[in-house]
Amino acid sequence: MKPPFRADQVGSLLRPAGLAEARTKWRRGELNADALRRVEDEAIRDAIARQEAVGLQSITDGEFRREWWHVDFLTGFEGVESTMAPLTVGFKNSEEQPPMLRVTGKVRRSRPIFIDAFRYMKGATSCTAKQTIPAPAMLHMRPGREGISREAYPDLEEFWNDVAQAYRAEIRDLAAAGCTYLQLDDTSYAYLCDEKFRASLKARGDDPDRLPWTYASAINAALAERPTGMTVTMHTCRGNFKSTWVASGGYEPVVEAMFSAEVDGVFMEFDSARAGTFEPLRYAPRGRKVVLGLVTTKVGALESKDTLKRRIDEAAKFVPLEDLCLSPQCGFSSTHHGNALSQDDQWKKLERIVETAKEIWT
Repeated sequence: MKPPFRADQVGSLLRPAGLAEARTKWRRGELNADALRRVEDEAIRDAIARQEAVGLQSITDGEFRREWWHVDFLTGFEGVESTMAPLTVGFKNSEEQPPMLRVTGKVRRSRPIFIDAFRYMKGATSCTAKQTIPAPAMLHMRPGREGISREAYPDLEEFWNDVAQAYRAEIRDLAAAGCTYLQLDDTSYAYLCDEKFRASLKARGDDPDRLPWTYASAINAALAERPTGMTVTMHTCRGNFKSTWVASGGYEPVVEAMFSAEVDGVFMEFDSARAGTFEPLRYAPRGRKVVLGLVTTKVGALESKDTLKRRIDEAAKFVPLEDLCLSPQCGFSSTHHGNALSQDDQWKKLERIVETAKEIWT
């Protein structure tokens, strides 16, 4: 079966203690980059072996080489920087907030960003190596127009063209390195389901009804030269930072635009009432895989097989069962901090997904 697989995963995994300690030392200047990489390499090989042991067919490096799911990639482009800035709508019950991205000059991809990391991962597994990168919308959604240099980009159309070219170059090199499974992580669609977040965008002069279509166009432009044989999916999320979240609301306001993105499958968060009902799935194009994120990564309590099967049956009222798959709702550690659950909890949840998928689809 081509990806996405019946039992799939989003990408990030909890950092093992040794890796977390090494990264802390690296930040303090007590460990050089080569020494950190050796620790990362070992941790990644261990994580890959564990993923294979639980029966996953899509294998990631756990995003172990990253601090933040989006910042490490996007600041690899020329003209993109990260900064700490107040968020109008931020993560609930958390004083710490993620950094903001800003575009200070022309966006260019002058060097490979994740190519070496992908090669290492692919070389360590006999299964399908899955590469995750943030979607183009992440350069615009949070900062908006004010976060994009007017000197560099008096016209946003030129900005989006440059972003597309930068993505095409990275995707081309990923394909040359043997990548056949790419995932674009895009929080914009799920955030744009939230009334408070939508109001904040209106206040800054954006149209929250138009933006989902703009972001879908950005994805389609980025994928315009996608190599034959590469499966591309998109993951949506309402926020995942130390088990906290940002947004609430069903997919109805964004679902038509979201499904206009020319991807092979969409990972959709459905682990809590904040995600709404399955009814918006009626817009899913036939043959497009919908990966149901029914298993939460925010708490350690393990979902029962019966509950997962019942919810998949409910979703199958709107999408044929053959077009459905199962996954966690998000990664377990979108940032280096990790969510509030244990390593044991994490692996039990992934095992539960594999076991449930086998009982449903085989």
